[in-house]
Amino acid sequence: MTPYSKDFPVSWEELHRNARALSWRLLEQGPWKGIIAITRGGLVPAAILCREMDIRLIDTICIVSYGEDESGKGAMKQGELNVLKGVEGDGEGFILIDDLVDTGRTAAKVREMLPKAHFATIYAKPAGKPLVDTFITEVSQDTWIRFPWDMEYTFSTPLANRQGK
Repeated sequence: MTPYSKDFPVSWEELHRNARALSWRLLEQGPWKGIIAITRGGLVPAAILCREMDIRLIDTICIVSYGEDESGKGAMKQGELNVLKGVEGDGEGFILIDDLVDTGRTAAKVREMLPKAHFATIYAKPAGKPLVDTFITEVSQDTWIRFPWDMEYTFSTPLANRQGK
């Protein structure tokens, strides 16, 4: 059983607009040495931030935290955290970027690894929000955010028909 009862699909246009809004907020707080993207979700927002903020120094911290659910469809189940690649230093002067903060498990781990980095996400859920310094949009804890890189364009059943009518 998944803890997510709501879907929040995000288009490429919406993601880009929100990443630019995040850039505006972060520019006011700089200057910045560089950006550290949490893979994989932070890669696209990092690319947009780098362009908008004219930042050329980019690194990654690679952590696996989601796996397939019981049905084998999609990565909707949090598993054990597995750090595949870290970064040197304590993060001072760097923006640590991810697409979202959900339960806060990954956020707590990267905060431990890079305590002086400025942690930014586009989306934040209540359980993880206290671990983030800057975010754009808050969504409820029971919402699964569907990012554009995880979706295909297909027919959508009307909401009224999804409720068993």
